[in-house]
Amino acid sequence: MDLETVIYRNSIKEKSWTTVLTLAYQSLGVVYGDLSTSPLYVYKSTFAEDIQHSETNEEIYGVLSFVFWTLTLIPLLKYVFIVLRADDNGEGGTFALYSLLCRHAKVGLLPNIQQADEELTEYTKDGTVPIDKKNVGLVLKSMLEKHRVLQRVLLVLALIGTCMVIGDGVLTPALSVFSAVSGLELSMSKEQHRYVEVPVACVILVFLFALQHYGTHRVGFLFAPVVMTWLLCISAIGLYNILHWNPHVYEALSPFYMFKFLKKTQRGGWMSLGGILLCITGSEAMFADLGHFSQLSIKKNTYLQIAFTCLVYPSLILAYMGQAAYLSKHHAIESDYRIGFYVSVPEKIRWPVLVIAILQAVVGSQAIITGTFSIIKQCSAMGCFPKVKIIHTSSKVHGQIYIPEINWCLMLLCLAITVGFRDTKRMGNASGLAVITVMLVTTCLMSLVIVLCWHKSVFLAICFIFFFGSIEALYFSASLIKFLEGAWVPIALSFIFLIIMCVWHYGTLKKYEFDVQNKVSINWLLGLGPTLGIVRVKGIGLIHTELVSGIPAIFSHFVTNLPAFHQVVVFLCIKSVPVPHVRPEERFLVGRVGPKEYRLYRCIARYGYRDIHKDDVEFEKDLICSIAEFIRSDTSDHGLGFESFEDDTKMTVIGTSSSNSEGVRMCEDEQDISQMEGASELREVKSPKKVKKRVRFVVPDSPQIDLEARKELQELMEARDTGMAFIMGHSYVKAKRGSSWIKKAIINYGYDFLRRNSRAPTYALSIPHASTLEVGMIYHV
Repeated sequence: MDLETVIYRNSIKEKSWTTVLTLAYQSLGVVYGDLSTSPLYVYKSTFAEDIQHSETNEEIYGVLSFVFWTLTLIPLLKYVFIVLRADDNGEGGTFALYSLLCRHAKVGLLPNIQQADEELTEYTKDGTVPIDKKNVGLVLKSMLEKHRVLQRVLLVLALIGTCMVIGDGVLTPALSVFSAVSGLELSMSKEQHRYVEVPVACVILVFLFALQHYGTHRVGFLFAPVVMTWLLCISAIGLYNILHWNPHVYEALSPFYMFKFLKKTQRGGWMSLGGILLCITGSEAMFADLGHFSQLSIKKNTYLQIAFTCLVYPSLILAYMGQAAYLSKHHAIESDYRIGFYVSVPEKIRWPVLVIAILQAVVGSQAIITGTFSIIKQCSAMGCFPKVKIIHTSSKVHGQIYIPEINWCLMLLCLAITVGFRDTKRMGNASGLAVITVMLVTTCLMSLVIVLCWHKSVFLAICFIFFFGSIEALYFSASLIKFLEGAWVPIALSFIFLIIMCVWHYGTLKKYEFDVQNKVSINWLLGLGPTLGIVRVKGIGLIHTELVSGIPAIFSHFVTNLPAFHQVVVFLCIKSVPVPHVRPEERFLVGRVGPKEYRLYRCIARYGYRDIHKDDVEFEKDLICSIAEFIRSDTSDHGLGFESFEDDTKMTVIGTSSSNSEGVRMCEDEQDISQMEGASELREVKSPKKVKKRVRFVVPDSPQIDLEARKELQELMEARDTGMAFIMGHSYVKAKRGSSWIKKAIINYGYDFLRRNSRAPTYALSIPHASTLEVGMIYHV
């Protein structure tokens, strides 16, 4: 059984409580690590410059009140109890919400979507119900489907959120590790600390990114104990500080202290909100990391909601209350470190806590790094990011991946931020803007999900976006005002990634439009006759194309310029659909191009944006078996006339060979197969003098197939045994004459550069070079 089927079956079978608790235990290290790190730097960033800690304690109480209500409303109420329910069949993140909207409102810009894709199980798995025609949601849906501009705005909005997640993947590790290491300042002089802090932080960052190739499975088990220890540590320290210094600090949880805080500090208090919002960093990573664990343990099972409510949330509240209690009795701290986490730690345990904090910073960074991997894979599958190498690090959980190029890019950018800023304040300003921007995007997309996917009232969606949007807009304004003090970094990084995504998506669309406009008419093919006007030799010619219908122009080049071509021709299209996973039994769409005697087939392999793309002989085997199964089950009459072939979009859904135990199977062995029971066989007899694997199709006895289909299967088997040739187009995309200089710059330079430096399709990497023929074509778009 192949890896894909094993992973799929593992994802749908009922998991035992042991498995659920194990996955949830791992999630503490990967999902909640970032959120749990925030006590290291929130107070320090808040009191960095804009406000001062005074004898009245109004500032520290106001900040504590803001932290408490922000943690309660955003991570707990919005994300844990609302947003996590909007997963896309177990997948989370900005692009998962966009994919959900694409299915329910048909606002996606993928060019090769077919009607058959909407019949996939995952399309309706989330329980789509018809919308009342009088519902305002129907008006919103039709408006989005009708106006192309609104669809582009929605895509750009999703891309902005994605780019900010990537920017957060650069900033959060640098901020977390640097904040943890800065605790060394309390045990050494200022001069010594200056030369130790940055090198130590850089070494830890290099170690962190070097760990990534081991995968979430191993990293999760390594990090979960650290998070548990850290949460227990900060909650114990917080409880000690509350009882020892100020048992009445709980009074600051009243919203009244927020009002007093803003009334006294005014503009300075508003600007300090940029530091307060750091208490919710990691909330979006919690959503984006859903795919790294099963849907059962993250969404359907309430373990993580209980874990957050009963462990993570109270631990963080106790930590912040403990720091506030300590600071309320210490107004003159004689240290350049000023107000921070470590000053509230009892001196006797400061060194052990420092070690745990550094380990926790590494864990906290892991959450956003894995979230970055997930969201880039989604973008690449949806045609919005260049192809990159994706390594699946687990054979049991489908979402655990590692992307080498992105990993090392993030590491270099993290090191540059750490060395360049050397300051928690500016790092915090940068990270805060990235975090709050992603949250605003999620709020906007969620309001659409409430109406279009959940079919709730528009009033409820307006309440959602108004309530949470107003809170986040307040924090966003406080972060944006610090543009020159570090907040420019996420904007610059996001702008670069947004340009890359938009250029790649635009170039991909234009290339596909050129293919559609220049595809060959079926009438031209029918005019050539069954031999196509050339000699047909044994073998299979596999022609890769992006088209889901029609004949690609590359094929006409072969027929008109080559004296011979293969006996069997397969037009192969490998495409992504806006669902996270396509079931193995729904993997292929197979149909004919022309009459039976032409031996021309079209095969469309469909993958979700989280599926594994096979890169070995299994894909070839599944491909041939799917065509054989189509021949066996094909009941259409293709001998009545040529007029019925003008529409070649009629296709049959065929599963992979491993998912269809009752279908045609292909066997390769050197054994005597004459005694096989329960099935009829089509075999090719080999000379005993030459030892070679024998290829055969094992065909079920029921239903019986006619002689014509048996002959067609025999020819396919002989062609497969002779060998396969892979014909791939090597496209050179150029802007056509008369195009604007902007379009020429985007296509001729931007898209061309990205195309030359992107990865080839995964299946193409394993094709023997001797069997590959690349045909160069110039696309004038």
